[in-house]
Formats: sequence, structure tokens, C-alpha cells
Amino acid sequence: MKAESKKISAEEFSSVADAFFTENNSREAIKCYLNSVLMKRINPKAYKGLGKAYKSLKKFDKAADAFEKAKKMTPFDAEIYSELGICYLAQGNFCKAMKNIVQSIKIDPNNTDTQIQLAVAHEILGEEDMAIMIYQKIMETNPDCEKAFIQKASLLMQLEKYSEAIDIFSDILSLNPDYHRSYLGIGICLDKLGEPSKAKRYYKKYLNFMPEAANSSSVLNRLEYLTNSVQKRENFLKIV
Repeated sequence: MKAESKKISAEEFSSVADAFFTENNSREAIKCYLNSVLMKRINPKAYKGLGKAYKSLKKFDKAADAFEKAKKMTPFDAEIYSELGICYLAQGNFCKAMKNIVQSIKIDPNNTDTQIQLAVAHEILGEEDMAIMIYQKIMETNPDCEKAFIQKASLLMQLEKYSEAIDIFSDILSLNPDYHRSYLGIGICLDKLGEPSKAKRYYKKYLNFMPEAANSSSVLNRLEYLTNSVQKRENFLKIV
């Protein structure tokens, strides 16, 4: 007699898919998740995993479709609404994005990542004041939430509020002295405020900590330009 091959269950396909996804092999994960949902249609875990796998490949339309299916089966999963918010933001569907993000926060009001996601959505919509208000609230209620400080500082720079941005970058360094990009942020702000000598100090600090950074050559070029400019100005003053 021929030995019968063991039939793989929907749950086993889903577990294998999870393993593939953990190993950053989203394409194989998708195949296994699809097999899982083919075998078991009421399968929110597999649909949720399928959505994450598609999202990692930037296939946001397919990801949103999978998350929507999962949402119908588990309507109180805050993470699914948050993931849908990301997908719809990427697709430019801001109405659906905001609706899902807000619902996620209603289900899990303590999730700071989703609150930051809401602030980013307001930024994209050009509602910077609302975004700043949300970042500030997160910073006050969760003073260790470094990401909120970083987002607010970046937004303030975009709005050309350089002095305020410097204060936030300084707060970030107090929270995490190893976040060396704060030195670059402060340097850029001082540069924009017309204080080249101070800017140079922070550019040097950034390069000392991150000499291999992708933007190190650009920072070095700016540093050399400022050094030459300052020297020329000093020579001019001596001549005068």
C-alpha cells in the first residue's frame, strides 16, 4: 500500500507563512497565506498576515483588500485599522485613512504609534497646527516617546521655525544622547538662522559621531563652505 501524504492544514500554512515573513521573505509568505485562506475562508489571522506581506512589498491596494477582509472578521483589532490607515495614506485616499486611524485610536487610545500616524496624516493634509498639537500632547503624556519629539522637530524645520526646532532637538539629546542626527538638525537650524560659527560646531559633532553616514559628504561640503566664508569675512574685517 502507498503511504498517505499528510495534508497540511490552514493553520499550518499560516504558521509557515509567519516564519517566511519573519525572515523577510514576503513573496513566499504570500503564497502560504493564500493557501491558508483558500482552505479556510473565515481566517482573520491569515488575512492580516497577508496584508502585512503585501504592504512590505508596497502593494498597498492588495494589502488594503486583505486588511479589509480581516477587519470584517475581527472588527475590534486596533492594529488592522492602523495598518489600513497606512495603506490608504500611501494610496492617497486620505478620507479612508483618517477614518481607520481614528477608529484604531478609539479601540486602543494608548498606542502612541497610531497617534503619531494621525499627526503624520494631518501633516500630509497640510494641517500642520493640528499635527504639532498631537505631537505636543504625546510628548506631555509620554515624555519618553522619542519618535514624537523627532517628528515635531522635523515639522518645525519644514515650517522654518528653527529656534523652536533647536529646543526640541536638544530635548531629544537629553532623552537619547546617541541620537546623533540631532546634532545635524541643530546645525542646519543654526545655519538657516545665519549663525555659521555655531552651525559649524554641530556639523563637526555630527561628522565625528557619524563619519560613514550617507549624507556625510554633503555635510562636509557645507562645513568647508562655511569655514571658507567665515575666513573671508574675517580677512575683510582685518583689511577694513
